[in-house]
Amino acid sequence: MASERPFAAIRLPSGGRIALWAEDAVAGLDRRVGARSADVVVTSPPYNLGVPYRSYADARPRADYLAWMGSVGAAVDRALADRGSFFLNVGSPPTDPGLAWEVARSAGAPFVLQNVIHWVKSIAIDRAAAGRGAGLARDLAVGHYKPVHSARYLHGAHEYVFHFTRRGDVPLEPLAIGVPYQDASNVTRWRGAAGGLRSRGNTWFLPYPTIRDRARDRPHPASFPLELPLWCVKLHGVARTRCVVDPFVGIGASAIAAARLDRAFVGFDVDRAYLAEAAARVRSELAGRRRKATA
Repeated sequence: MASERPFAAIRLPSGGRIALWAEDAVAGLDRRVGARSADVVVTSPPYNLGVPYRSYADARPRADYLAWMGSVGAAVDRALADRGSFFLNVGSPPTDPGLAWEVARSAGAPFVLQNVIHWVKSIAIDRAAAGRGAGLARDLAVGHYKPVHSARYLHGAHEYVFHFTRRGDVPLEPLAIGVPYQDASNVTRWRGAAGGLRSRGNTWFLPYPTIRDRARDRPHPASFPLELPLWCVKLHGVARTRCVVDPFVGIGASAIAAARLDRAFVGFDVDRAYLAEAAARVRSELAGRRRKATA
């Protein structure tokens, strides 16, 4: 029988809370998240690639895995607010590049695909292509990647973030994660550019931070960086976000993002060690905010 108390409940400055549940995602969404009450769902499910999670076997038959993703999407459908956003991060291995799209079709079946965002983890920029204004002294290669030693396949340097909504008509706030104009003259040339920012578009360069100790700094085999869920919530609109949900919270990047934005959060994972790490990281985030506020 499922516990009626969350694994961790952490109070936010606004009076809301971060609730972490040691529970299956599909059952948890129906039990713990009210119908049409999640304004933003942001998550990255297991990719069925044999990743060595502590408490989940990541190697189901393909049809079973996709059917499970369909049940996740149906549970999100029941929880998502009418004008909510569902951000689904999925990647594909070099040998199976269509996997991410199959997952998107399964989990996103109840929704309209409003945007496809490309999360770039590693990129090479030629100095000549960047132009003189970029100020590069040499060609640049930044970010981390896993090399693929193959005569047929290229290593993966990006993943997808599929943005689903109910009807494809949810207004967004792209300037909340905007970038400065490279040419300052555009600020006066383009209508709406008075703030000096333009939309980042659908390509987000978010490299993983360099870590010195994997067990300490990233004790999870498949986590995304904090900025990814943070940017998703900001893009949807912080003021219009009351509750953020992550069905596969892992070590808590999405929970930390919600805490940083002072938004209520509900997350699920079947692994208590990951949840303990997530709770510790959220508490550390909030403690850091309190120290800054009193400094």
